[in-house]
Amino acid sequence: MQGASRASLTAARRALNEVLDGDVDAARIGEDLLAVSGVLGGSAVLRRAVANPSREGRDRSTLVDRLFAGRISDGAQHTARAVARQRWTRDGDVTLALEELAIEAFLAGAQQHGRLGQVNDELFRFGRIVGGNADLQSALSDRRAGERAKGDLVKQLLSDKVAPETLRLASHAVATKSLRFDQAVEAYLKIAANRQSQVRAIVTTAAALSEAQLDRMVSALSKQYGREVHANIVIDPDVIGGIRIEIGDEVIEGTISSRLDDARRHVTR
Repeated sequence: MQGASRASLTAARRALNEVLDGDVDAARIGEDLLAVSGVLGGSAVLRRAVANPSREGRDRSTLVDRLFAGRISDGAQHTARAVARQRWTRDGDVTLALEELAIEAFLAGAQQHGRLGQVNDELFRFGRIVGGNADLQSALSDRRAGERAKGDLVKQLLSDKVAPETLRLASHAVATKSLRFDQAVEAYLKIAANRQSQVRAIVTTAAALSEAQLDRMVSALSKQYGREVHANIVIDPDVIGGIRIEIGDEVIEGTISSRLDDARRHVTR
């Protein structure tokens, strides 16, 4: 999103958070917001009417009430009205905003149940599994395959193995048309980290770290960055030994394989 849409999304997010601060079913709100996004995404006429900058925000909000009142939860209705009141750079940004807010609602539900960290780790691992398996990646990205078929495949792979929010988000990641699967998973992970005011680190090691080692590393990184760090762990025997840490665009490289590469480059100069 560009320009006015960014500020509008921030304002709509505040409305969603007002709702989520109460005693609500966050997953239901997420489903309802996805349903609203789907209706508007499937009708150019409705989408333009809701996003029409020549109409007053109150009028656009009233239109949302006429369209969805009684069909979605009060919390989702409040959020959808807030979306309609904002000004958007493109009418398509309305559906993207509703979709992103739905994802935030699902993750807020995981946070309410104390499993947001679990969802973060499970989404990250599933994204790595798909990225490392060409056949699976092809099956989940095949545009000729229906959304239901891809969703069924995700359920077959993940049902009874992950948190319900992980399953729902992974299913949506293969169905959404706004992002590729890997981009969607990365976006969800960023939202999850932001909900907890965390910095996300991708930590690559040759072997699994002990709980004590992981705690020490996370504590040191949190102190260095001044915010709590959530570490997504990647086990890669090719690094031989040591550790590689990626935080945003910053890379802390301390693996034996990288040192050997440096040595080879030095010798061949």
